[in-house]
Amino acid sequence: MTPETLFDLTGKTALVTGGATGIGAMAAEGLVAAGAHVLIASRKGEACEAVAVELNGKGYAGRAEGFGGDVASEEGIAALVSEVEKRREALHILMNNAGRTWGAALGEHPYDAWDKLLKLNVQGMFHLTQSLLPLLLKAARPEDPARIVNVGSVMGDVPLGTMTYSYAVSKGAVHHMTRVLSNDLAPQHITVNAIAPGPFPSKMTEFALGHDKGRDRAAKGVPLGRVGEPEDIAGALQFLCSRAGSYLSGAILPLSGGMQAAAPSNLFGEDM
Repeated sequence: MTPETLFDLTGKTALVTGGATGIGAMAAEGLVAAGAHVLIASRKGEACEAVAVELNGKGYAGRAEGFGGDVASEEGIAALVSEVEKRREALHILMNNAGRTWGAALGEHPYDAWDKLLKLNVQGMFHLTQSLLPLLLKAARPEDPARIVNVGSVMGDVPLGTMTYSYAVSKGAVHHMTRVLSNDLAPQHITVNAIAPGPFPSKMTEFALGHDKGRDRAAKGVPLGRVGEPEDIAGALQFLCSRAGSYLSGAILPLSGGMQAAAPSNLFGEDM
């Protein structure tokens, strides 16, 4: 191992769900840049194909291919797994990024929101992981584990957002599922970690961060004073999926600029 190879992903195959936009697309670019062959899947297959073409035109060490895949139903998961099996014999990296959000005030949060978010954000994530275990085990090695990276949220740890009850609870479940899966899979040489992003510009957050005023307002709530950038996601995935992160499992990596540790004020009112 040399410093040049510490974050190298040459020869690795990765699947990124929900990879056509937002955090998934940022992660896919980071993995391709590090040399991985990245399968990008989401409900919008044409968008995934377009992202793959864009990444392949940037001269990165790796390659990307995009296709349609739905994690919101048992049938969709079976079809996605079949598609991955057709393309690759083993899977070194699984990034469970597909998810959705919902916002509604207390007293108005609809019953259906819970079913829709838990079905995709938690149930779908678990069932896809379970279904891809045979491919992950084929890639797992004691000295170089296979990797699972789940996408949680800072809201899964800290009650920061209002009106996001079903979303925040679903992400808290993702964090705990990450620890439970790590406990089961680490002995089989598969690491399981999660990232817990704070505010990042994406299609999901466009309502709040799609303009300068919104980004500036969000940045004021981040101790580091800015919203997330694509490089923050790309770097985290390169670490978690390379030799650099091979001894880490069961962790929730906070990518929130310090929001997970922030307190509103000094308890005793002392000047710092």
